[in-house]
Amino acid sequence: MQKLLITFGTRPLAIRLSKLVQNKYKVLLSTSEEVPSVLKEKYLTIPIGTNPTFSHEVLKLALDNNVQFILPLGAAEIQAIGESVQLFEEYGIRVICPSKNELLGLDVLFDPTKDLPLSVVLDRVDLISDQPVACAVNGLGIVSDSGDDFVLAVLK
Repeated sequence: MQKLLITFGTRPLAIRLSKLVQNKYKVLLSTSEEVPSVLKEKYLTIPIGTNPTFSHEVLKLALDNNVQFILPLGAAEIQAIGESVQLFEEYGIRVICPSKNELLGLDVLFDPTKDLPLSVVLDRVDLISDQPVACAVNGLGIVSDSGDDFVLAVLK
């Protein structure tokens, strides 16, 4: 089973997403936040998204854990990894977020509520429903009914 690394792993959104895709991927949760010692085994530690070495640290973690996909949920993380998509792909790791250039033109929804129908889009396929979508942007977000429009969903 392929592995999916999700950042902000202690947040309800990450836990919700991990449950939605757990039948398709072995999910690894990571966080830069403080974790109680009894839960430390459940989470991989990463630096905060604004750290200049963030992308390299996440790449190392992904390689060490044989991860094929990374889904960053934090706004700063998406910005950092969006600049490094090509680096990850050189190592065979797919990053599920918009590139730096795509990010500039996207509408962004911060801290989506649990009642919103979210999609994890990669290469025009929603990884949650396995349905094709028309939008070409990769990432977590809300896809319009027509499938043409995409609003990126991120955590602050």
